[in-house]
Amino acid sequence: MVIKGTTVIGIVRNGKAAIAADGQITLGDQILKTNARKIRKLYKDKILAGFAGSAADSLTLFERFENQLQATGGNLQRAAVQLAKDWRTDRALRRLEALLAVLDKSRALIISGSGDVIEPEDGIVAIGSGAGYALAAARALLEYSQLDIVDIVKKSIEIAGSICLYTNTNVTIEVLE
Repeated sequence: MVIKGTTVIGIVRNGKAAIAADGQITLGDQILKTNARKIRKLYKDKILAGFAGSAADSLTLFERFENQLQATGGNLQRAAVQLAKDWRTDRALRRLEALLAVLDKSRALIISGSGDVIEPEDGIVAIGSGAGYALAAARALLEYSQLDIVDIVKKSIEIAGSICLYTNTNVTIEVLE
């Protein structure tokens, strides 16, 4: 699934997590908003989550994911698997067009409507139209710089924003330390 209209990137390293997103909302070839907030803290500020896709669909998924976190006592992986199951099998949820990136201090996951719960082996998650650019930037910065993960997610969005038409450089960041 290719989502046009945003870039979200998250990194988990050494007991710390950071997530960043751009602020651009587009409709077709028009920029409607430049300072949207696409990431948030969930479950007692212990989980980071970001979305790419339709805002209404994403807000529905945030709510459903928060409910799963409550039901699992904040267990990120169990909540993600349950949401993916529900998303894939529920008639109404199946029509939602979005992706979620979710992180705690030990793991980063991507959740999709096709039932995928993906945990990248390098602790980096990226979703949205500029995901490939942000992911490449983050991997290079982790390998070849001494930057903190907060600076890396910020710089990765800025790099994606300089390449991707659907991503701007108005960056929002959330951190778990």
